[in-house]
Amino acid sequence: MTARVLTSTENLPYADWLEYRKRGIGGSDASVVCGINRYKSPVELWMEKTNQLPYQEAGEAAYWGTRLESIVRAEFTKRTGIEVEIVKQLLQSTENPFMLANLDGICHHPDYGDCIFEAKTATAYKSGEWDDAIPDEYTLQIQHYMAVTGFRAAFIAVLIGGNSFKWKLVERDDELIDMLIPFESVFWRHVQDKTPPPLDGSDASAKFLAERFPNSVPQSQIALPPSATELLAQYDEACEDLDAATERKQKAENLLKEMLGENEIGTVGDKIITWKSISQERLDSKTLKAEHPTLYQKYTNKISYRRFSVKAAS
Repeated sequence: MTARVLTSTENLPYADWLEYRKRGIGGSDASVVCGINRYKSPVELWMEKTNQLPYQEAGEAAYWGTRLESIVRAEFTKRTGIEVEIVKQLLQSTENPFMLANLDGICHHPDYGDCIFEAKTATAYKSGEWDDAIPDEYTLQIQHYMAVTGFRAAFIAVLIGGNSFKWKLVERDDELIDMLIPFESVFWRHVQDKTPPPLDGSDASAKFLAERFPNSVPQSQIALPPSATELLAQYDEACEDLDAATERKQKAENLLKEMLGENEIGTVGDKIITWKSISQERLDSKTLKAEHPTLYQKYTNKISYRRFSVKAAS
């Protein structure tokens, strides 16, 4: 193995483990850095690494994934006869110190030598992602691990929907690793320099901008650079596409409602359409303000935000 041990994870408090994660890019970060993660953007990850955003608490899926790891590992050994050694260490690449690896285990293959073992769980509706390959984010994760360790292959085993088990052997892909390392290197420079990576269309990017520029200076005005013209054209085109899509969606919804009539539930194929009657109680703020202005002021919260709009210059 070409990596060095950054720290032992045996009995390491969770808060300390999170601090060690900030010292580099882990395997689960690789897909985020490359912009293909479905749940997190590069800006959000950058904010975590630079202590501007706390790491999100593990959800139910991550919790049960950790709890079931030992079962996945045992089943892999039962089906393959390959023993897995648990790794209780956080590894760091000697060649690229910003690359970290927290392995689920190490096992041995007669042709490839020492290999990475990675255990996963997946819901049943994601089973198709495991038919002929593995999800892209996991491909990047294990290739990242092979870049750190120098290993030539990895085993990945998954329990799908609680009742379907699969495992695959994935070979080292040096071409992919050679593309991955520069991505991670550039991202890590952003972390070290405290400069954000390029923004994207994610909620995390919008949140970052709202927190970085919370208030506008009244009546202040600047001339934007020429590149703003292209961005404005993209914005206008997206608005037109959105309006057309919204109209198509509303038309389909109206026709489905006409088919339902007074019925609450309709079925077609494997879809269930509902149009339910819902009753809600809402505060009549206008009446409250008119009849009890003091009480209205007492329980009114003032919020501040910046509204974005585009209009033709007069």
